[in-house]
Amino acid sequence: MKHLKNNRKFGRPASQRKALKKGVISSLFLYGKIETTLAKAKEFAPEAEKIITKAKNNSLHSRRILLKLLNPNIVDKLIHEIAPNYKNRNGGYTRIIKLGARKSDSAKMALLELVK
Repeated sequence: MKHLKNNRKFGRPASQRKALKKGVISSLFLYGKIETTLAKAKEFAPEAEKIITKAKNNSLHSRRILLKLLNPNIVDKLIHEIAPNYKNRNGGYTRIIKLGARKSDSAKMALLELVK
């Protein structure tokens, strides 16, 4: 049974969804905040939090897991710059701020940012 297994599809095949996730999360870690649609922000914020939790461990095993998901430059920044900021924090690393509708297609927009 597939109870509670629903994720957002974004109208894309699985390979494109995986690439979209990698791009959104990489941009979040690279710039600290991104403006995206509300659906993408709600879908990828928990993924980003799990990645930060893995980076806080800073073991060889967690580094190898992160390298499967992200670019090596972003993994280094994540482990050496971002994760130490959240050493004493148990979750809640991201924040979603609703911005309103996009002008062109009225899509609900949001700001996904890392909490300081």
